[in-house]
Amino acid sequence: MTKKALIVWGGWDGHQPKEVAELLRGILAAEGFDVEVSDTLEAFADKEKLTGLDLIVPAWTMGKIEQEWVNNISAAVQAGTGLAGCHGGMCDAFRENTDWQFMTGGQWVAHPGNDGTEYVVNVKHSSSPLVAGISDFTVSTEQYYLHVDPANEVLATTRFPVAPGPHSPNKAVDMPVVWTKRWGRGRVYYNSLGHQADIVALPQVSELMRRGFLWCADGKAADDGDYTAEGAYTGMQDNQL
Repeated sequence: MTKKALIVWGGWDGHQPKEVAELLRGILAAEGFDVEVSDTLEAFADKEKLTGLDLIVPAWTMGKIEQEWVNNISAAVQAGTGLAGCHGGMCDAFRENTDWQFMTGGQWVAHPGNDGTEYVVNVKHSSSPLVAGISDFTVSTEQYYLHVDPANEVLATTRFPVAPGPHSPNKAVDMPVVWTKRWGRGRVYYNSLGHQADIVALPQVSELMRRGFLWCADGKAADDGDYTAEGAYTGMQDNQL
């Protein structure tokens, strides 16, 4: 059966969301996905439709989203729909929504040195097929400093500090670049690379995204644990202290 994916792009134009979405669409189409592309967050309004998808790909930097729509995405992922994205299009989307951050596994907070910073992406060679055969590589782009979920399974990192700043006196840290996590029955994948379309088009980045997409979209068919509906998370945004 043909797998179905939804890409929703928009937000800050500096991340070239339309161009990035087209590259991501091409990756999915080459793998035989039936891909819908939307430039409105209203695409998240139909919970039943989202739950019927195999994969949701957000490419929307900053902006605001209706809490109901975040709840719809969360419910779909908890039911097995995959969620995968890159750079600010997923982990700098909807900064005010902590439910989104809880689900995706992290939030951008800084990129010391800005665009054009040269750094190494260190691949964690483990049993994960998502990075098998991919060697460390160097990029010249934004180096994301993120606040991350300790539950993430980290597949690649980068060493800070490279560019100087107030963070430099701290000890060296290995910041996650690629990670996976689980959200109910669903699989979540994130890659912090992808400031603009030329970075997404790099062979290593495109291949990492391809593998992440396939892994997430296979979540419904996999038995990843004993999660039950009784454990469903419905969000806390309406009950802020």
